[in-house]
Amino acid sequence: MSDKQPISLRRRQLITGGAALAVTGLGASLAKPVSAACVPAEEVKFDEVVDIIVVGSGFAGMSAALQAREAGASVMVVDKMPVFGGNSTINGGAMAVAGSPLQQQNGIKDSVDTMVADMLEAGRGMNDVEMLKLVCNGTAESCQWLTDYGVKWKPFVQHFGGHSIPRVLQTVESSGAGIIRPLVKAAKKRGIDMRTQTKLESFIEDDQGRVTGIEVKANYFFPKERSGVTRRYGARKGIIMATGGFGRDIEYRKMQQPKLTKELDSTNHPGANADALKQMMLIGANPIHLDQIQLGPWASPDEKGFGTASQFNTIATYPRGIVVDARTGKRFFNELADRKARADAIMTRRDAQGQPVYPIGFTNAEGASKAQTLDWGLKYNVIKKADTLEELAKIYGIPADALKAQVESWNKAVDTGEDSEFGRPMQKAMKLEQGPWYAVRMWPKVHYCMGGVKVNTRSEVLHLVTYKPIAGLFAAGEATGGIHGASRLGACAVAEGVVTGRNAGQMCAASKSIVLKHV
Repeated sequence: MSDKQPISLRRRQLITGGAALAVTGLGASLAKPVSAACVPAEEVKFDEVVDIIVVGSGFAGMSAALQAREAGASVMVVDKMPVFGGNSTINGGAMAVAGSPLQQQNGIKDSVDTMVADMLEAGRGMNDVEMLKLVCNGTAESCQWLTDYGVKWKPFVQHFGGHSIPRVLQTVESSGAGIIRPLVKAAKKRGIDMRTQTKLESFIEDDQGRVTGIEVKANYFFPKERSGVTRRYGARKGIIMATGGFGRDIEYRKMQQPKLTKELDSTNHPGANADALKQMMLIGANPIHLDQIQLGPWASPDEKGFGTASQFNTIATYPRGIVVDARTGKRFFNELADRKARADAIMTRRDAQGQPVYPIGFTNAEGASKAQTLDWGLKYNVIKKADTLEELAKIYGIPADALKAQVESWNKAVDTGEDSEFGRPMQKAMKLEQGPWYAVRMWPKVHYCMGGVKVNTRSEVLHLVTYKPIAGLFAAGEATGGIHGASRLGACAVAEGVVTGRNAGQMCAASKSIVLKHV
């Protein structure tokens, strides 16, 4: 660090640099950290060289890879896990789309501005508005792009919590695999080099600070850190980081939110950790909103991970049923509020010792008619069936008279079209008049990281100190931060991943190529 700099500036750089683990520097005045995160390019002969390397193979990664390939770039996709897709494969496959043909066919009036407003409200105004507009503007065209690659959608529009109107499309599989599989198939057909079990170890930069490649462990067997062999791959145009969030990195998420301990389960796959995020931070990437970690309010404590309850609650309980406190039989929140509001409300249900008192979400056969995981939930005893409300109350220890009174009160609210207690939107509300009844215990799980590295609308990763792009480094999807603010609306992960992934692929492909040395 130069002694000629003002003390206030030097102090600020040290503080912010420490928060990011390390800082690469502002010109020659800030020293690079002594770390394996950076291998000088002048000392490197790459084992292989392509135009673009995409790290991660979820919605953002596959969209980036295909968009870059469409632009004529040679592309390599690397993923540390043994299968492609990461969290995207086990995602619910729901995509929020503003102005879809299916909305128009059903007389649903929507606009980009309305979707932006909904996401701003859910994000408590913390959103990066320019990136938010980029995502919302791209949803309709990107949905069609996915359809052209073979993604198939259900023939109806859904209304997810926090959205002011129905705008959610979902794959026929009710899974993100319905998106990942067609994209991976298309990538292989188009000659994209697809590699699993390839773990990012560090970035390689030239003497100007441009990212020119990555050092990896090939033939890596997660989570065996000593496995694999070192290889160096060069990228003439750039690296696109699409490495997702860190929901399963218990120690790192506790640093951001101490209450998110190992006692709280996660919907994420085992490899969803902060390793790649840390590597970006080590070369100066600006991290934002890392403490904004979303809990999925539709999960059940009676199964691990996403399980069967998540889809059941998303399709059936929340839009076509109600949720009650097991001790009182009464509703206690708006079932169509945004995820943060619902998760926060559920987490307040505790006994005198602070232990969870799991709320009960339920609907009837009509409400559950489109829930594809119903049979599996029943098979594994996560979802329970009751012929009468009295039987339902007995199963979960709910006061029967109070439960029946709540159902009666709910039905009256549907008749009047107004939820005077909690302000739930009632356009698609359904009366609960006849069994059989289907119910599930509910408790949130760590689901999504709103925070990540800061990018601009060209998907370039911005430097912590200079706020300028780190040359050769792009990012998309959950690896980035700021778009969702304090809370992501349901079905906006697919929207964000696909739109920002395509944007990163296009921008990186348009970048100037550099000459790199082969082995």
